[in-house]
Formats: sequence, structure tokens, C-alpha cells
Amino acid sequence: MKLIDRRVIKWGVPVLLVLLIAVYGYISFMITSGLTSWDRQQQEDEPGNYGLQYEEVEFTPRGDTITLDGWYLPGDSGKPTIIFVHGIGSMRSGDNATEIAYHLVDQGFNVLLFDLRAHGSSGGDYVSAGYFEQKDVLGAIDFLLKRGVTTDDIGVIGFSMGAGTSILALVEEPGIRALVVDSPYARASDLLTNETALKTGIPKWLSSIFIPTAKAMASLFYGIDVGSLVPEEAVRQLTYPILVIHGEEDTRIPYTHGERVYGEAYQGSTIWLVPGVDHADAFLDYPEEYILRVTEYFIGQLGID
Repeated sequence: MKLIDRRVIKWGVPVLLVLLIAVYGYISFMITSGLTSWDRQQQEDEPGNYGLQYEEVEFTPRGDTITLDGWYLPGDSGKPTIIFVHGIGSMRSGDNATEIAYHLVDQGFNVLLFDLRAHGSSGGDYVSAGYFEQKDVLGAIDFLLKRGVTTDDIGVIGFSMGAGTSILALVEEPGIRALVVDSPYARASDLLTNETALKTGIPKWLSSIFIPTAKAMASLFYGIDVGSLVPEEAVRQLTYPILVIHGEEDTRIPYTHGERVYGEAYQGSTIWLVPGVDHADAFLDYPEEYILRVTEYFIGQLGID
């Protein structure tokens, strides 16, 4: 009996450890794959539904070769252009962007809506929570510059992941001095547990033990440095006031993230904490105030009479 017990210990324990390591690695990789792969969604809306003229456009991210698809909505000639940056798993017409764009065009602004990589009809195989999407935002800026728009006539509005991504990208474009962020994340690492539970179904209490390895795999297999996605630090490099919007009942990105971004933003920045509002839903619940705040901010920052 003692001999059998020794054999069980000798062979059983190592086999069990190997199985546990294999399972841990598999689940970690599943988390990484799940967070970088989102089903492409069809457009929820289109400018024509609001009587808007628009141009189908395409361009490439800065320093990349994939193709990004978008819509250019002309406003008044010579007026500034606002770039919209949607959230993860969304598309150019998501986050009520088309309706918000309608109101901005009505105020004379030109608008550029586009699908980030691996979203909508744009190229790309996976998402990166803003790491590579920064290049997409910079590509949108380059597209406008090639059309004769100057950086001081460009504003950006980002939603959710697109909000954090916009902060990170605009550090590279100091000539742009107008940014609205709706429901931004402050630090991507802080959201991994919630996003893992949302995307994979793994309970939050369990998923947290896999996050360190999942982050390492994101770097190894996809080249994504999750640790560098820290908008609350990047925003310190933006030397102009920004507008932060965040719902106080946000169940996906807690409003404290918006507060953290605002707390590090340039003097004179504004935060609108919207009572009773969930993730990126401020426009749905308070459309008139939303448009008023956003347009007044862009008018003030971009020097429109």
C-alpha cells in the first residue's frame, strides 16, 4: 500500500500540476483571444436618415496599411471638422453618433465618422483596447490634413474605448486643442476583470487570477502593451481644457474613471457627471443638454463666431 501511495505521489502530483498549468494557460489565452475579437456589427444608422449629404471615404492608419472606412459629412465651408471615435464592439454609426453628428452639422461643423480597425467594414483582424487604434485616430487626422484642414480646425469626440484612445492619440498631435471624452477609461488594466466577465462569461472573482498571464499573452501574441493604456496619465500632456462626460450609473466603466481623467486634465477642463445614466447613454437621456454642452465646448475651443 505504501508503494502504491508513493507512486501516486510521484506521478500523480506532477501530472496534476501539468494539467493545472495547462488549464490556467488555456483560460488565460481564451481571455486574451476573447478581448481582442469582437463580432462586427452592421451600421445602426446612416446620415441619409437625417437628410444629410455625405461622402464615402477611406484612408489608412498612420504607419499602417489596412483600410479604414468612413463617412465625411460636410457642414459650412471653412468651418472646423469634428472626428468621431466609437467604442469597442461598436461602429461609426454606434453610440448615437449619427444623430449627434446631425446636430453638429446643423451648427455648421464638418464631421468625419469612421470604423476603427476590426470594426464595421474597416480592415484589421483584432482589436487592442486603444493600443493600435491610436494609429487609426491619427490616420483620420492625416486624412483631413491631406484635404487641406489644419490641426487648429480639428476637434475630436470619443466614446468609451474611443474616448481613452483619443486621449492617447492626441498626445501625438499638440496642434489639436479640442477634445470631448464620453465615458472614458482611466487605466485599461483596471477594466480587464469586468471586460473578461462581460466577453467570456468567466465570473469576476475567478477571472482576476488569470489577468496577469492574459496581459503577457496579449503582448506575446498580439503585440499589445496593456500597461501603456493609461489615459489618466496621458491627459496630463494635453495643454488645453477638455470636456469629460460620464454617467453616474455606468455599469461598464465606472464614473470614477471619468473623474480620474478629469482630475489630471488641464486647468479649466469640465466634467459633466450625468445622474441616472448608464454607459455612454448621456445623449439618450439628455439630448438637448448634451448637444448644448458639446457644441458650446467646440465653439469655444475652436474659436467659432
